Order: sequence, then C-alpha cells, then structure tokens
Amino acid sequence: MPLQLRLHLDLQGRSAAAQARRAARGHLVMAAESDGEYLPPLALDTALLLISELVTNAVRHTGGGCLLEVRLASEGIDIEVTDTSDEEPEPRRPDRRGEGGWGWHLVNRLGTDVAIRHHAAGGKTIHVRVPREGFAAQ
Repeated sequence: MPLQLRLHLDLQGRSAAAQARRAARGHLVMAAESDGEYLPPLALDTALLLISELVTNAVRHTGGGCLLEVRLASEGIDIEVTDTSDEEPEPRRPDRRGEGGWGWHLVNRLGTDVAIRHHAAGGKTIHVRVPREGFAAQ
C-alpha cells in the first residue's frame, strides 16, 4: 500500500462523534479505492464504532475537544484520539440501563495495539488498530 492517506480532524461539542464517523467513513472508503484495496465492511463498521466511542468519551470526560487521526494501513485501520486530559480511561462496570460503561471495554475487545501516550505539554493520545485480518472477504 504505497499511498498512505491520513484524516486529521479537530472535534468538539455534542455533534463531534457524528462528525467523526461521517468524515472517517468517507476518508477510509476513498483511501481504499485510491489504493485499489478491499476494505471489509465489518472492519469499517468496527472502526466507526470505536471512533464514536473514543471521540464521545474525549469530549464528555475532558475539558476540551479532541483531535482524531485515522489512517488506512496494510495491517488495518489506525485510529488515534488526542485530548487535553492526563487521566487514563478506566473500565467501568457496564450499565444495562444505557448509562454507559461499555466504551473502553469495546475498544479493548474489538481493537488491537491499544496504547496510551502521554504528552509532556499535557493530554494524551489513545491509539487503537482495527485489523483487516479476521474481516477479510469470505
């Protein structure tokens, strides 16, 4: 995959997750088409779910917005969300009444290479990869 297209978005507010999903979908489909690569629909849907969770949590639990970076690579879809908080996400017991607690579990269950990088100037970046393998066309 010689061409590596990267999406870079500054997001904030109540519509941040919807904006992120919409932009990421368009970017990933375009990147795959320009490289002549097959993008498994389940990999795309999984990436959009994790983007939504990470962006929602960054906007909800930090003092500001967030930065989303998405890159289609030969190994999969790399997602990075940078926010202003130094606090790491902590798994919570999921609330079956719809009060949250599912996001971090989903990120760690559906993604690979989950990592948190703290920045000297403050804030952190959460990285997760959605692998292509396991989502290949049957």
